[in-house]
Amino acid sequence: MEELNQTPAFVEGSKGEFAESIPVEDVLNEAGLSTKTPRRDFLKALGFGLGAVSLAACNRTPVHKAVPYLIKPEEVTPGIPNYYTSTFNGQSILVKTREGRPINVEPNPNAIGLNQGLDSTTAASVLDLYDESKLKQAQLKGQDVEWSKLDGEVVKALTAAASSGKQITIVSNTVNSPSTLAAIAAFATKFPTANHVQYDAVSYSGIIEANKASFGKAVVPSYNFDKANVIVSVAADFLGTWLAGEEHTQQYAKNRDYKSLKNGKMSRHVQFESGLSMTGTNADARIAIKPSEEGATLIALYNAITGQTLAGATANKKAQKV
Repeated sequence: MEELNQTPAFVEGSKGEFAESIPVEDVLNEAGLSTKTPRRDFLKALGFGLGAVSLAACNRTPVHKAVPYLIKPEEVTPGIPNYYTSTFNGQSILVKTREGRPINVEPNPNAIGLNQGLDSTTAASVLDLYDESKLKQAQLKGQDVEWSKLDGEVVKALTAAASSGKQITIVSNTVNSPSTLAAIAAFATKFPTANHVQYDAVSYSGIIEANKASFGKAVVPSYNFDKANVIVSVAADFLGTWLAGEEHTQQYAKNRDYKSLKNGKMSRHVQFESGLSMTGTNADARIAIKPSEEGATLIALYNAITGQTLAGATANKKAQKV
């Protein structure tokens, strides 16, 4: 619109958009040529000019030098990857490395007792190791400093806060690692005013509190979908984002393949949910319900299993039929 209306600001800013044309004779004179230069000499000059520009551009490219090992580690052979087992967010993983650099993450096929799968977050975690936006050095007041100096400043500030009785708070996601919990406990012992706050973007505290109230154990249960004959899920996307979707998917598939169909033991899956999920697309019967109907659906399911008549059961005819 500024260009169409030719506003004063646009006209002023566009004055230098196109440089004034330079006569051809001046260009040729700068190159040591004239309008009567033979074609062969002209092509020589043109080729030299293009080559010089190309070489000048190449000089701006950073040079990465390959420095050989002075003492090569016995387990490292250039060009041949090494694999190491590790864990990430409770998942047993296999890390592929080349010359000490992790380049890929895979599920550990020999994992026992751990989450035997890989979600998208874990698969993409290797990219964090090569994030150019991350700081490469410790900083203090915007200036690069040694880690020892930064540690000293942090300890000094913590000591002063504890001495004056000020509250020190550690904020983290849910911590399950015994070694990490021990380190936090040691920190709290040294600084008595410290407390630990755990916060997760997706919290399962409701499941933990419900199990504590029902069974006396504040735990997140594990499931064996491969042993279930009938699976009923109410708004739980257990094949996608709910708890350990990758582990549940492996179990779920074991009892829903051609072998289980041949043996007549394929599980039947009924999904109650408001929004279409990955789990709902795989269900044998998917019943669309409102979020406000979830509690009533569970009561109706409880009444059907136990034979009781608790009040508040759903009036959804499709749900009652299932």
